[in-house]
Amino acid sequence: MNIDKKLRLFVALRDFLLDRFNLEEDKANENEIVDAIKKGIEFRGTNVWVLIFAIFIASIGLNVNSTAVIIGAMLISPLMGPIMGIGLGIGINDFELIKKAFKNLAIATAISVLTSSLYFFISPLSDAQSELLARTTPTIWDVMIALFGGLAGIVAATRKNISNVIPGVAIATALMPPLCTAGFGLATGNFSFFFGAFYLFFINSVFISLSSFIIVRFLKFNKTTLLDRAKETKVRRYILAVVIITVIPSIILAYNIVTRSIIEKKVQEFINNEFDFNNTQVISKKLISDNDKTKLEVFLLGEVISSDVVNILKKKLHNYNLENIELNIKQGVGENAIPDLATLRSSVIEDLYRKNEDIIKNKDKKISLLESELSLLKAETFPVEDISNEIKALNKNLAEFTISKNIYKNFKSEKTDTIAFAYAKFLRRPSSSELKSLQDWLSERIKNSKVKLVVQ
Repeated sequence: MNIDKKLRLFVALRDFLLDRFNLEEDKANENEIVDAIKKGIEFRGTNVWVLIFAIFIASIGLNVNSTAVIIGAMLISPLMGPIMGIGLGIGINDFELIKKAFKNLAIATAISVLTSSLYFFISPLSDAQSELLARTTPTIWDVMIALFGGLAGIVAATRKNISNVIPGVAIATALMPPLCTAGFGLATGNFSFFFGAFYLFFINSVFISLSSFIIVRFLKFNKTTLLDRAKETKVRRYILAVVIITVIPSIILAYNIVTRSIIEKKVQEFINNEFDFNNTQVISKKLISDNDKTKLEVFLLGEVISSDVVNILKKKLHNYNLENIELNIKQGVGENAIPDLATLRSSVIEDLYRKNEDIIKNKDKKISLLESELSLLKAETFPVEDISNEIKALNKNLAEFTISKNIYKNFKSEKTDTIAFAYAKFLRRPSSSELKSLQDWLSERIKNSKVKLVVQ
């Protein structure tokens, strides 16, 4: 009985999960899906011009470091079509479709790189900004973004109603910026940028295609050509080989980045805890990797610390798991110091620059706050001159007038609020209907029902 109960629970859970994660429910007609993907593969006429314009927009965005412009270019880009077409072709054994998609992807890639190279060749801005640098060192995280983004894209493409998933996938997988960065590397002769960015584009292309292949096979699309088991196995092996070859370098790069980040964190902790001297200050630190050897250079300014203290510091590296790092302390000004003027100059300038940057940021925040307060203050004042002229034209009996917004305290409700106070002096005593008419006009004029009219 207990076994039957567990079995029923298992069946109920299975049915619930199958129903909840069912991809068949709102799936479009298979022929419509295939036709829609095939239409996005071809690069000629409009698609080519849209691609060129999108490349120029993305290149400008990378050049001026504008995230919004880059996102706009990614939404315009038609590069997703042939990449998904390759995955679809492999999934349904349509080798003509695969060849066509590859050809169009190669054309689109060549156009993209040449266009961006042309832009960066003539652009007066040649510095590599952060948005551009972010596309030069792809890691395993980029692989995961491409895989899950591709899965989301192909699932959305197989639905009856196409949602906003496809534009989101275009932004997340970022096909266009790597090609623009590769163009930058080509135009400036920086081939490490070219190969790094092109590798990121290759990762995105491979894993979006792989995602398309997985979902097409999962949804059991009809195959154009029926292959025997041996050929099917061969195709799967080729796919696996391409995936592994693509992933391995990204894992190595990710490992190096994570390792470097952990070391830098430990180094910072070591300096914060151990370099606490009364008359000596740490000006800068530099972590230098030279083949298999890593050096930590620390530049000190002030009273010179003795060689005994330096030896103690070197021994303490072990406490932070930094025993493989060689500590090199450079001391600037002080008795028996060996001056390293170039390092001192650069370190002091770097320190001053960092401090000035913080000061400028704080000033910018204060200016922004003051501007917002000023805008708020302006918004809370009334155009007294204009209102006075208008009200005088309405009531010739008026001798003096002013209006302002004030804060008042309601002691009964213990609440603070604002009220518009208007003061009016008349040549002769106005009637109650005249006062009411004046107050109603004021309420309408300033769009505020809380008007307190004080009359003399």
